[in-house]
Amino acid sequence: MQFIVISALGGDRTGLVYDLTRLVLDCSGNIVDSRMSSFGNEFAMLLLVSGNWHTLAKLETELKRFSDATGITVLVRRTEQRPPRTDVLTYSVDVVCLDQPGVVHSLAGFFSSRGIDIAELNTRSYAAAHTGAPMFAVQMTVHIPSKVHIAALREEFMDLCDQLNLDAILEPVKS
Repeated sequence: MQFIVISALGGDRTGLVYDLTRLVLDCSGNIVDSRMSSFGNEFAMLLLVSGNWHTLAKLETELKRFSDATGITVLVRRTEQRPPRTDVLTYSVDVVCLDQPGVVHSLAGFFSSRGIDIAELNTRSYAAAHTGAPMFAVQMTVHIPSKVHIAALREEFMDLCDQLNLDAILEPVKS
C-alpha cells in the first residue's frame, strides 16, 4: 500500500467535495484521512489517499486534468504512513479568548520550545452569545514526549494562559 497527500483549494461551490472524492473513487483510491473546510469564499481539502502504485499514478494524472478543467489548485505529494508513536502522550488543548493577534503564534512557540509536536490545530472566530464580543477559539492535539513532567508543563501552560488572558484546558486524549 502506498500513500499520497492531496491538497486542493478553490472557490467554494456545491458539489466540490463530491467531484473530488468521486475522482479518488474512480481511480480506486481510498481516503484514509481528510480535513475539509470553507475559508471565506474558498474551500480547502487535505486528503491522505491510499492505493497501489498504479492507482496513485492514475490519480495523479486525473488530478492534473481536474485542476486544469476546474481551476482548482491541486498539489500532490507521495508520503508514507506514519508508524504509531509509543514515546509520546497525546493531549487535547482547548483555548477560548477575546480575539487578539498572536494567540496561535504564542501557543505554537510554547509547545515548540518544549519539543512538543502539534499534531492538529483548528481555530475559529465567532461573536460571543450575549455581548457580541469578538471571540477566538483554538483546539489542538499535541504529542508530549513521555519524558516531560506533565504537572510542571501544565503549570507553565496555565501561567502562559494567565499572562495572555486565555481560558484553557490541557487534558489527556481518551482513546
